[in-house]
Amino acid sequence: MINNISSVDTHLQQMSVAKTMTSTVGMSMPPILGFKTFQLKQKANLRVKKFKRSDEIIIAGEIDDDYVDIIEEDIEEPVAPLTKGFSFVSPVINKQKIKYLKDCYVIDYIQSPQARCGMGTEALKGLAEKALFDSKIQGRIVTYSAPVWQESSPALFFYKLGFRFMDPAANERMKECLIKKIPDLPPQVGMMYLPKIYLNKLLHYGEMF
Repeated sequence: MINNISSVDTHLQQMSVAKTMTSTVGMSMPPILGFKTFQLKQKANLRVKKFKRSDEIIIAGEIDDDYVDIIEEDIEEPVAPLTKGFSFVSPVINKQKIKYLKDCYVIDYIQSPQARCGMGTEALKGLAEKALFDSKIQGRIVTYSAPVWQESSPALFFYKLGFRFMDPAANERMKECLIKKIPDLPPQVGMMYLPKIYLNKLLHYGEMF
């Protein structure tokens, strides 16, 4: 009888201790314990605008035909008078082909929180994919390469990813800088565009096959 009572008392004590331990642990455990908190992935800051055909932006330089509407327009050119004192001169009308930029994305600004870590490239790859599936843009992307500081130029970065200047001499300079591994100094300045033949290169840049 005594043994039975002792056994019951011991069992009750064990139950009490078990409940107390459970309660104590439960109250001290934070609700997110056991779940790993992931840090947000850093991204490059990319600011993009749109150029529309209705903006009538005239292009001077060499650019792929799929980037422009080529319109033949009448251009009036004045002619110098042949007779001294004769002021009235009929202008000569000449035909001239004008290149108007089609709808496209224009990269206004790009900055990476860390240099040489691929964030800028990933941002441009995302933009290229978006441009490719935009029925109005059809993969057309342009930018204006201009250094923020005298010693820094984004031209080589864009050139590596397939962008080209509309000035052939500037493209030759870019090629020379890459081959000889020299900085772009003085920096090349001007509008760059992404030819269709390099669009796929950008989409798969850095991938292993």
